[in-house]
Amino acid sequence: MYKYFISPILFFLVSFSCYTQEESLKNSSNDSIKYKTGYGLRIGMDISRPILGIFDKSYNGIEFIGDYRIAKNWYLASELGYEKETTFEDFTTSSSKGNFVRVGVNYNAYENWLDMNNEIFVGGRYGFALFDHSLDSYTPNVTQGPGSSIYFPVNTINSEREQTGLTAHWIEIQLGIKVETFKNLFIGGGFSYKILLSIKDQTGFKTLYTPGFNRILESNTGFGFFYTISYLIPFVNK
Repeated sequence: MYKYFISPILFFLVSFSCYTQEESLKNSSNDSIKYKTGYGLRIGMDISRPILGIFDKSYNGIEFIGDYRIAKNWYLASELGYEKETTFEDFTTSSSKGNFVRVGVNYNAYENWLDMNNEIFVGGRYGFALFDHSLDSYTPNVTQGPGSSIYFPVNTINSEREQTGLTAHWIEIQLGIKVETFKNLFIGGGFSYKILLSIKDQTGFKTLYTPGFNRILESNTGFGFFYTISYLIPFVNK
């Protein structure tokens, strides 16, 4: 009697043990799956610059971007381009045009799920610009005080003063995001804070705008923004 009673119990225990072992193997197999992401060269452009040129006729520019993933969260990054901008002030009109390059690194602070490849990044850059600057026109700033008289009218004076081969150096911090919308296609955006290290101004006139740096504030700092589209060329998956 005990034999017939114990046999089903033993059969049940053995079956249950085999089932749990199989499930354990399946779970360990699933846990060992590693999702790989592409390491390679990502290239694109800042689409905000041509869009700005459509609405602002005093501006013309283009910027290409690129980065290369060297570790899980680290990227070598660079931007290069060309800008031409006319600055209108109360008493002066000046223009700046030339090429620029920025080089540095990005750190991705976002922890991706599974096979996602998005970024919330902090970046550092060194920037250099080689440009020409011209004072297009100016109006003498004449203050009329008590008892003063102006014998000649104050007119705007057109000037052809231009100086070439000017340079600027700066550093900047970038904060931004990049989202993989389709396979290897990324849309991004962000802003930057810039600190001017040195600049060679036009003789007799302070530079108000530098390609790649944007408007130079009185504190020798500046701000920028970017909206990018880029494509990843994966060389290897890790």
